[in-house]
Amino acid sequence: MDLSLMKGGFTFKKSARPVRLPKGSKNVSEATTDITPIKAVTESNFSEIELDPVEFPYSYIRVLYDNVLNEYIYECIEPPMKDEEWDFVTAIEEELVKKVQYITIDDKESKVKYLMELANEVMRSMDIHFSPLVKRRLEYYIRRDFIGYGIIQIPMIDTQVEDISCDGVGIPIYIYHRKYGSIRSTLKFTNEKDLDYFVVWLAQRCGKHISVSSPMLDATVPDGSRLQATLGKYVTKKGSSFTIRRFRDNPFTPIDMIKFKTASLEMMAYLWLAIESGQSMMVCGGTASGKTTTINAVLLFIPPQMKIVSIEDTRELNLPHENWVPLLTRSGFGAKNPITGKSPGEVDMFDLLTTSLRQRPQYLMVGEVRGAEAFIVFQAMATGKTSYTTFHAESVSAMVHRMENPPINLPRALMTSLNLVSLQAQVKVGNKMTRRVKGLTEIVGIDPETNELITNTVYSWNPADDSFTYSGHSYIYEKIASSKAWSMKDMEKEVKRRADVLNYLVLMESKGTREHPFTFKDVAKTVAWYYKEPLVVAENAKKMLSEEGIG
Repeated sequence: MDLSLMKGGFTFKKSARPVRLPKGSKNVSEATTDITPIKAVTESNFSEIELDPVEFPYSYIRVLYDNVLNEYIYECIEPPMKDEEWDFVTAIEEELVKKVQYITIDDKESKVKYLMELANEVMRSMDIHFSPLVKRRLEYYIRRDFIGYGIIQIPMIDTQVEDISCDGVGIPIYIYHRKYGSIRSTLKFTNEKDLDYFVVWLAQRCGKHISVSSPMLDATVPDGSRLQATLGKYVTKKGSSFTIRRFRDNPFTPIDMIKFKTASLEMMAYLWLAIESGQSMMVCGGTASGKTTTINAVLLFIPPQMKIVSIEDTRELNLPHENWVPLLTRSGFGAKNPITGKSPGEVDMFDLLTTSLRQRPQYLMVGEVRGAEAFIVFQAMATGKTSYTTFHAESVSAMVHRMENPPINLPRALMTSLNLVSLQAQVKVGNKMTRRVKGLTEIVGIDPETNELITNTVYSWNPADDSFTYSGHSYIYEKIASSKAWSMKDMEKEVKRRADVLNYLVLMESKGTREHPFTFKDVAKTVAWYYKEPLVVAENAKKMLSEEGIG
């Protein structure tokens, strides 16, 4: 990895000017003993809600509540530095940029070791000497700026942050906190040039290009998060901007959806059976309703040996399956062809879908359908390929309306190839916003006389008491029972067994620790074990639940 492309921090210093250090030894001492001393909140209009380490003992976050404005504030706390120490950091980083070599280093520990060895070499060549405490502080900022994410390092590694949004110069960076919602942080760009530089640097970190000729960018950050950025004032009036949608190293699982009450145990058991039996599904909902998160979670139910092909604009899926081919679109170069509307070298979702069907996937996942690719997805469904995708629509009728009209223009007859629609929304429960599966609706067929789709809502969300209701009938249950020669009584037993296994996994997840967390891979292993020995797994789960007093 080219570490010279990873320096994004010098623009955030109190002094970012070139520094000429006089010859001779420089000694910088420090009176305090803490790397990052935490000062108490003294202003009367602020209350401290919580204080948590992010990268102990260097960085912390403190959530404050402004009693005057009645809002939360996300305070980022990093090692304090004096003006002359910032000058030293700037000078060292400028020398590091000159000395760093183009080498491939995969693991973070090796990157840090290489960078610190180089930094120490630079300090020796400059004849600079620091106290151990000051040196550790300087090393933190060098690591942050070269290997980390500069000014946004803290929210980028804080597991409670979902989104990071910078709207322009002089505007506080806003973060979306899992607990407190959208709140402003103490981070801010005060210089237009610094923000432009940072956006260009972020694009380089993603292996992409952003410029005056192409001022908008969608990309994937190295940690898997999704980046949308704009450069300068060409498309935004407040200057460069960026939004990073964070994705966890340990993705959400069906267990998390049950724990957060996004869906019920029985709904997850229903989806487990539907996905195993090859029922195609579309997850519909508005922006930030959790469509991709749901798709990523329920795909863990796919049997481990099945071949999966996923197609996305930016990489968001994270699956433990080995037999999985993740495909990504690619932007082209130069002017667009007036006939095809594509630039030379451009690979869009339509191209990838056409190619993927030649790979004989048993499960096909498309990030989001918006246009011509919808035809291929539904044609794949019609030919027997199990397909999953997301779509912006608030209801089944809205989904049908959007599908039938430009730019998609999909014939209604093709929609009967879809088996299941999951409707998701961001709703208010009590005093906080959360996500709920508002309904699981089966597409049964089409009425030959009225040409209307025949649907059956199997599960629905009741906002009055935040519960889920089963309608009492499912065509997918009937289809699965018929294919396995089961009675509906047998079907009920199988649903109960899977619900017990999911309940057992919820219990195991609650017993996980920070040192040994219960991850999505553990969920996938249990699902794979169930496919091999369903009765053994179900019996073990039932026994464990009984011991814990869970019925």
